Amino acid sequence: MRNDGLGSWPARRARKTPHRTALIHRSTAVSYAELHERTTRLAHALRAAGLRRGDRIAYLGPNHPSFLETLFAAGLLGAAFVPLNTRLTAPELAHQIADSGAAALLHSPTCTPLADAVRAGTGLRTVLATDGRAYEDLLAAASTAPVDEPVSHDDLALIMYTSGTTGRPKGAMLTHGNLTWNAVNVLVDVDLSADETALVSAPLFHTAGLNMLTLPVLLKGGRCVLVESFDPGDTLDLVEAHRVSFMFGVPTMFDLIARHPRWAAADLSSLRILNCGGSPVPTPLIATYQARGLSFRQGYGMTEAAPGTLFLDAEHAVTKAGSAGVPHFFSDVRVVRPDLSPVDVGETGEVVVRGPHVMPGYWGRPEETTAVFTDGWFRSGDAARIDADGYLTIVDRIKDVIISGGENIYPAEVENALLAHPDVAECAVIGVPDEKWVEVPRAVVVPHQGTAPHPDDLLASLSDRLAKYKIPKSVVLVAELPRNSSGKLLKHQVRSAHGTA
Repeated sequence: MRNDGLGSWPARRARKTPHRTALIHRSTAVSYAELHERTTRLAHALRAAGLRRGDRIAYLGPNHPSFLETLFAAGLLGAAFVPLNTRLTAPELAHQIADSGAAALLHSPTCTPLADAVRAGTGLRTVLATDGRAYEDLLAAASTAPVDEPVSHDDLALIMYTSGTTGRPKGAMLTHGNLTWNAVNVLVDVDLSADETALVSAPLFHTAGLNMLTLPVLLKGGRCVLVESFDPGDTLDLVEAHRVSFMFGVPTMFDLIARHPRWAAADLSSLRILNCGGSPVPTPLIATYQARGLSFRQGYGMTEAAPGTLFLDAEHAVTKAGSAGVPHFFSDVRVVRPDLSPVDVGETGEVVVRGPHVMPGYWGRPEETTAVFTDGWFRSGDAARIDADGYLTIVDRIKDVIISGGENIYPAEVENALLAHPDVAECAVIGVPDEKWVEVPRAVVVPHQGTAPHPDDLLASLSDRLAKYKIPKSVVLVAELPRNSSGKLLKHQVRSAHGTA
């Protein structure tokens, strides 16, 4: 029976490069032949436990080979993989397990207390700890015969829960085709090589770490160095030890690396590709890396698009700084008015996207699915502008726009300007009531450790960067900003704490 899905990838790669290393975790290396065999054995073990086509199989744990073994095994069975965020609380995890209807949970031994806490009342039939003797014995006893389950690109591969910055997360349904086409987009636009060595310190349970880094590298036949958590010093050590050529991170991660005492002396000569997402890379950070001969490739995406949507190559990292780039090769993107008519150059509108990488909808939420699609276009809710060359600059979430005296103020633009100040580590700009203008911006700022910036100095630094109406009328200094388990800013909590006049 034909399997065209992700579950077939280990076998397809093993027949081409069986002895090449696929995964490295601590002192363990896994070849493509071994990954194929272990994935097949796990699929048979899960089938013996009663798992079938259409079932949902959840995984809870940090980056580890068993995460990918479970993903591929689920794909062999025609089941859907549900990666769970290890930073969530037991009630949050229980909601996602129950919402997805997961029948099985595989988890790292380090997550056993969480797994025990969520087991009751969720409908789980199978709970299995990985990375231990029992797991290895289970695989050793299972068959290596091919799994005879037909799987097509239209079948559901993954239910990945969105970060839920405003409410309960929704499960984005990603098909085998969605994930395959996203990986193809990466291969086309990032130009990966067969001997790529990728450092995977971004969590695999997030869409970027899995779909923009790990899966494309495995498709190409490179190797992935799996790390449980990010540490700037460890990152520099791993780059040197493994001759890492490809990394992904958010700007904060790259900033912490550059601030590490070993930054200036570290051997970074193997690095070829630095992909950055989550938010635009600040210009000073670009300059810091360019001084070491390194350039960023930036992008923009969303879980619902698997996630790659826009990409800014290294060639334009400086000339188009702040831009998210142009659409990936097999991605169609527009910036539109509410009636879906295209905006003019420089006009702000909503980003809409369509393509073979865009999800068919949210799990169990037909009404919310209908609400985000118009004529086949997924409505992102993100505001952007397009320049004469077709490059898009993401301005903000549409719902976060501040309307002051009839003028639209996009907080992200103000935040980026504030982040250029050397004393500002993080910031959030919100609207607060005003008798004259109805609403005016306020900056909530986290200073860099050891600094004590004066609010007036921070505002003065914006005078030649922003129009007067965009400059915040007040500044609040705080020790930290509220974020969810994915690290995304919870702006509704910032408004609740600091949004009164």
